[in-house]
Amino acid sequence: MALVLSGVSLATVCAAPVGAWMGDTWGWRSAFIAAGVLGLVTLATQWLTLPKLPARGTADLHTLVRLLGRPPVRAVLLAVLLVISGHFAGFTYVRPLMENVAGLPIGAISAVLLGYGIAGFFGNLAGGHVAGRSERMAVVLGSASIAVLAAAMLVAGHWAALTSVAIVLWGFAFAAFPVAFQVWIMRAAPDQAEAANGLVVAAFQVAIASGAIGGGVLVDSIGALGGPLFALVAMSLGAALTLKFGPRGGSPVAVAPGH
Repeated sequence: MALVLSGVSLATVCAAPVGAWMGDTWGWRSAFIAAGVLGLVTLATQWLTLPKLPARGTADLHTLVRLLGRPPVRAVLLAVLLVISGHFAGFTYVRPLMENVAGLPIGAISAVLLGYGIAGFFGNLAGGHVAGRSERMAVVLGSASIAVLAAAMLVAGHWAALTSVAIVLWGFAFAAFPVAFQVWIMRAAPDQAEAANGLVVAAFQVAIASGAIGGGVLVDSIGALGGPLFALVAMSLGAALTLKFGPRGGSPVAVAPGH
């Protein structure tokens, strides 16, 4: 799972500069055309190569409501809302932070974001390694690390070197979350894998929107450091919640054939 999800980080590193080069060379429409063609190629490849797998349980509205009645499932979703909203409150407004607080030029900002993407690739692999032993600790370590990095930027964000290193390390720490949360939800609801993962994806989307909105409100109110402040609070709460209610086993719960 970590290897598959590392493709997102790899694409983040490669696609943005390639798209910018295509837009500059052939016009902005060329990047959208390329994305459409690649999407069709990917769809055809999946259609031809993915095996047919039976679903675990029934992913309907009634099942989703019943899953919300399980305390372990609610713990996963609340942790997702806290941690992911904290990340996007900080990362959505990272450019104003680098530009207005740290005083980084545009070229340096691009280099830092490239480093963020590269760090995320390796963070996926490291996060998968930790989550394979304890998804609880993967979430706790990732959120606690980002809380520390956010606090460092709040205190000394005007130091360009510190801010640059903190953002790169932020990318490494965040990459553990997608793997860890998927393993955690599989432990919480092994009999309803599809429906449970659907709830996690929905929680991710709500967290992305709420984090961006909450971070924006703080940035408008107190400036570019509002994003790291939101991240510090949300990540700290997420780490505490996961430490208390996260699963304590060493590996995902197995599901017997036919269940």
